Amino acid sequence: MTLPEGTPETNSAAPAAPQELTWKPVVEEGPPASPMFDELTRQRTKEIIARYPQPRSALLPLLHLVQSVEGFVSQDGIRYCAEALELSTAEVAAVVTFYTMYKRSPCGQHLVSVCTNTLCAALGGDEIYRRLSEKLGVGHEETAGEPGSPGSITLEHAECLAACDLAPVVQVNYEYFDNQTTESATELVEALQRDEKPHPTRGAPLTDFRTAELELAGIHGDLEQSVEGPSAAKETLRGVQLAAECGWVAPSLPAEPPALPPLPEKK
Repeated sequence: MTLPEGTPETNSAAPAAPQELTWKPVVEEGPPASPMFDELTRQRTKEIIARYPQPRSALLPLLHLVQSVEGFVSQDGIRYCAEALELSTAEVAAVVTFYTMYKRSPCGQHLVSVCTNTLCAALGGDEIYRRLSEKLGVGHEETAGEPGSPGSITLEHAECLAACDLAPVVQVNYEYFDNQTTESATELVEALQRDEKPHPTRGAPLTDFRTAELELAGIHGDLEQSVEGPSAAKETLRGVQLAAECGWVAPSLPAEPPALPPLPEKK
């Protein structure tokens, strides 16, 4: 309340002003980048950045490159990307923490993703995740075994993996294993723990998490091998085949686009 004299009401003889605060920027300590990022990684970084008209557009593939080296994105990795692209560490961290594909703790040799979205969950995805979690003794984004060592597995439940026609689905390092059951998913994990690499239902031969991350960064040792194998299942193509057999075609586009309705008058 303000008194008639215009002085803020106070219990003291003289009104107390709030203490003025001075903002001091926090300067990050430490080297400009982790020694883990060797000359080969730095050369690959330059190659990736050169693909884009704006350097900051290279952030997503650079984060995958970091994961291919570290097995996750550390604070050093965030700083490395920030310096390479002349961004603040806050800008890079905002991207890292937004996308679930960037991990904040070291991953195993393999990342096993179980779809638990609506259709997969209803057809057994929830039960598959529960069974694998019990078998491995881990929860979401936790690792069974020493991260990065042969046979180590990081488990996660994932939102839609875009294969509803093949539900329930499991991915290993982002490669598809379709039409899974608790038994087949358990056998898959057991094979991974034995350091075996079962062939995915679709796509290229299985590698490991760090190699997959390097490919997502756009660095391919053998591009032809990386893309070999069918990418679509017969269930996915059934509608196209049925339409061809029955002679079904979509209506052709009109010669002229239809007129748009008039905009309402502004009031």
